[in-house]
Amino acid sequence: MVIFGTALLAACYLTGIWAGEAIAALIGVKANVGGVGIAMIFLIAAQHFLKKKGLFPPETERGVTFWAMMYIPVVVAMAATQNVLVAIRGGPIALISAAGSFLLCFAVVGAINRLIQRAHPTKTEDESALGSDVLQTK
Repeated sequence: MVIFGTALLAACYLTGIWAGEAIAALIGVKANVGGVGIAMIFLIAAQHFLKKKGLFPPETERGVTFWAMMYIPVVVAMAATQNVLVAIRGGPIALISAAGSFLLCFAVVGAINRLIQRAHPTKTEDESALGSDVLQTK
């Protein structure tokens, strides 16, 4: 049922928010540290586990898919509540960490794309390789 997918999402979200608050308390920060991201990791792990066990029918998946489509507006709304000016006034570490995380994500996405292209070459790469072999034999 669709409601089970929504319930799974809610459970992962609440667990992720709790984990983000716990991490914040451990490092002495007065804000949630990555709760939504942790929740998404929990959701991906739960979906994988349940699919592997055959306990995640398409009806349940529809409940998760609906809220997955709502993810970006929810994150934008949550980000709007953050006090960015206080973070920037707190020192350059906020800007350095933002730039560093951006560059790290940029590098990782590029590496993943290269790995995928090596594993599944496109037709144009195959045709160009074939064409160069034909030319060398002449």
